[in-house]
Formats: sequence, C-alpha cells, structure tokens
Amino acid sequence: MNFISALAMRFKKFQISNFKFQILQIIIFSLSIVHCSFCTAEIKDRVVAFVDNTAITLSELEETYVETIRVNPNITRDEVLHTMVNRLLLLREAKKLRLEALSDDALMKEYIDLKIRPLIKIKEEEVTDFYQRHPEDFQGRDFEAVREEIEKYLIEKEMNQRLKREIEELKQKAYIKMQLRD
Repeated sequence: MNFISALAMRFKKFQISNFKFQILQIIIFSLSIVHCSFCTAEIKDRVVAFVDNTAITLSELEETYVETIRVNPNITRDEVLHTMVNRLLLLREAKKLRLEALSDDALMKEYIDLKIRPLIKIKEEEVTDFYQRHPEDFQGRDFEAVREEIEKYLIEKEMNQRLKREIEELKQKAYIKMQLRD
C-alpha cells in the first residue's frame, strides 16, 4: 500500500505541475500573438520635413502635390515640399502677430498686406522705363493705356522679391529638416 500511495502522490504532483505548465503555455501563446501583431504592423505615414516642432507627413505632401500638379504639371514633389515649408513659416509669423482670418490663404494674404506690401513704392520713372524697354509687350498701345498694368506688374515683382527675402530670414531663425527620399 505504501508503494501505491507514493505513486498516487507523485501523480497528484504531476497534475499540479502539468496544470502550471498548461497555464505557462497559454501565457506564452498569448504573448507571442501580441508580439506577432506588433511585428507585422506597418508604418502608415512618415515625416518628410520638420519646421521647428511641426511635422509635414508624406500623405500631406502627396495630397498637396496632387492638387498642385493640376495647376502646374511641371512641378516636382521637392518644390511642393519647399512651398509647404515656406507656407508654414509665413503662417507661424502671422499667428505670432495675432492676425486672424477664415482660412490659411487669407491669413497669409493678411500677413503679406501688413508686413510686405506697405514697403513697396514704385516710382513713375520705373514705370516709364519699363514701358520704353519693353515696347513689344504692349503692341503699340499708348503709355497711359498700359500704365496701371505696368505698375501692378512691377509691384508684384517687387513683392515677390521681398517675400523671398522674408522667407529666407524666417528660415535662418527656424529649425528645418527635410527628409524627402524618392
């Protein structure tokens, strides 16, 4: 009887150990499933540029690129990304000045109208000089008939130059990192 009792005790011990082993198997199996789900996770989006603490993602770039290519089919993704960076810089400055508008485009226009446009003064001599240097552009039209058109063109040209300088100054003050790969 002693022998049978010892065997029964070992069997009970084995049952307890077997139960612990089964629990351990279930835990390991569960962890491996969780781990495998992390292993197969995909990166849905990646950052292609940073402007200070603001990220521009690949999906944002692609969306803007698709919209832009409709208007300008020769533009590259790199050019669109640079435009997006410039836009972020200008919007940030507009917000620093506490300007408000219904849209980002309106906010940028308000910033340009406040910070850049007032600095532009086109002299009468510049307008007449342009008219005299480019007679083929006006197809024989009288100076007075095209004066306003020339002045608008010269203002726009000067504004673009000043805007480029403003953006370059803003870039000097900002942390910008581009990570676009083809």
